[in-house]
Amino acid sequence: MADTLEFNDIYQEVKGSMNDGRLRLSRQGVIFKNSKTGKVDNIQASELAEGVWRRVALGHGLKLLTKNGHVYKYDGFRESEFDKLSEFFKAHYRLELVEKDLCVKGWNWGTVRFGGQLLSFDIGEQPVFEIPLSNVSQCTTGKNEVTLEFHQNDDAEVSLMEVRFYVPPTQEDGVDPVEAFAQNVLSKADVIQATGDAICIFRELQCLTPRGRYDIRIYPTFLHLHGKTFDYKIPYTTVLRLFLLPHKDQRQMFFVISLDPPIKQGQTRYHFLILLFSKDEDISLALNMNEEEVEKRFEGRLTKNMSGSLYEMVSRVMKALVNRKITVPGNFQGHSGAQCITCSYKASSGLLYPLERGFIYVHKPPVHIRFDEISFVNFARGTTTTRSFDFEIETKQGTQYTFSSIEREEYGKLFDFVNAKKLNIKNRGLKEGIKQSYDEYADSDEDQHDAYLERMKEEGKIREENANDSSDGSGEETDESFNPGEEDDDVAEEFDSNASASSSSGDGDSDRDEKKPAKKAKLAKDRKPRKKLLESKKGKDPNAPKRPMSAYMLWLNASREKIKSDHPGISITDLSKKAGELWKAMSKEKKEEWDRKAEDARRDYEKAMKEYGVGSSS
Repeated sequence: MADTLEFNDIYQEVKGSMNDGRLRLSRQGVIFKNSKTGKVDNIQASELAEGVWRRVALGHGLKLLTKNGHVYKYDGFRESEFDKLSEFFKAHYRLELVEKDLCVKGWNWGTVRFGGQLLSFDIGEQPVFEIPLSNVSQCTTGKNEVTLEFHQNDDAEVSLMEVRFYVPPTQEDGVDPVEAFAQNVLSKADVIQATGDAICIFRELQCLTPRGRYDIRIYPTFLHLHGKTFDYKIPYTTVLRLFLLPHKDQRQMFFVISLDPPIKQGQTRYHFLILLFSKDEDISLALNMNEEEVEKRFEGRLTKNMSGSLYEMVSRVMKALVNRKITVPGNFQGHSGAQCITCSYKASSGLLYPLERGFIYVHKPPVHIRFDEISFVNFARGTTTTRSFDFEIETKQGTQYTFSSIEREEYGKLFDFVNAKKLNIKNRGLKEGIKQSYDEYADSDEDQHDAYLERMKEEGKIREENANDSSDGSGEETDESFNPGEEDDDVAEEFDSNASASSSSGDGDSDRDEKKPAKKAKLAKDRKPRKKLLESKKGKDPNAPKRPMSAYMLWLNASREKIKSDHPGISITDLSKKAGELWKAMSKEKKEEWDRKAEDARRDYEKAMKEYGVGSSS
């Protein structure tokens, strides 16, 4: 007997929609991973109470009931797989897999039974249909009648909106059968009712999607977004993931809530709720509960009175109520030292964050792509300018995402990140010996990073600079075509524009797609350089003496390391600003010292040029 059973192309019924994924049965329990969202359902073997096998629309189905009343339905099995599953259940779960047929008589008069999260309509001992009560959005009563309304399913072509039950009057005194029926439904239904006071309220928060300023009222089972025009009630059960992302300017923070199903405004669907906070904004928060209730419910994750940055308080409260980890950027650092890359997606500028297990783009439109759903990535030549490139991602479902107008300085960092994550890169394929090591059933949420510990981490080391980068390159910057091969020869094959030009390296990998890159390389080759660039290249002699540096540049090269040590973690841009301020504030006497050094350097240069002129003329 095998210790595990695995099934592909299995469908899980959730709120009226069928989500495809992979199912694994093991000694420890049952795991289902949703292919669309990456969400993982994990049922422990000790929680299983009953297993039912029955014929359904998609072949045969498996219904699992747990001891706490939850019901899980999986369809898409073949009839021949019953014996294998039955033996597995007996051996590892000590359960009998029961065969139950649905009643197909077509009668509409029967008995309603409530069991756990299910309403079952039976004729005799056979069920006709079952309704998961979590699908119910509203329950109303009339004379001898109960009406159930259901959550709208945007993915389904046809969606059941309501069912009405006729409940005959009974002779029992003091018990209204209609009210009893409704109470049984409401006790398990996903009906949002703002009863009682909110646990806490955050006022006038800036929301990017949906756009506007909203009050967020936090209730035990849902959050209420209250704006001037629209209201949204979001159950915590619809929250897939939480993200806390620092803005590139280091002064603001994004807090992103991923939702499935999304919230709706007319025909618009919002799969992400994005809040923007200033790091400087603080708040003192008092929960509308006594200390014993707070301790009992949140087990130390929250306290009755808290204070700190506004974004910290919101994320901390959400983390405690939703009971999910907060995903933060990993160890990626771009060219400027930021943990994100500025780019454009669908003509809108935004920020792309490489995470430990995926990419997320904010903010319009927001996109989250998990590594386990990526087929390959591609570094492509920028279409509008030679100083940028495009980063393309194609998923296993065939969906393409193109993030354009990325500065070419980011190429090396992004390529190293993609390479380290063992993602397949187009035109090269996987390197020999490298295989994607993602667990097919691992939850795609990042568990190794905690947003509140992240604050204690250093921002990371700033990229090491060349001491003479400013002096040597200050007068020679040109608008040559973007050629990543000049920066890193061993990765030049990844750029279409340079693939044919790098054939001398001896790599055979680029031969696979030789035709397409050759066209792009030809375009770059045919482009005429500017006249000045041509003249400067013709007249330049590598043996000629280098121009002398100014007093400021001499001082900067001597002081660079001291500024870095005085301001740990300072970015290159901020270092330049700080240096300018220090130079401006320097006394006249100290500046004269560097002026003398610059004058000496100029004399040495003139002397060297005279000797060079004599040598070259002879």
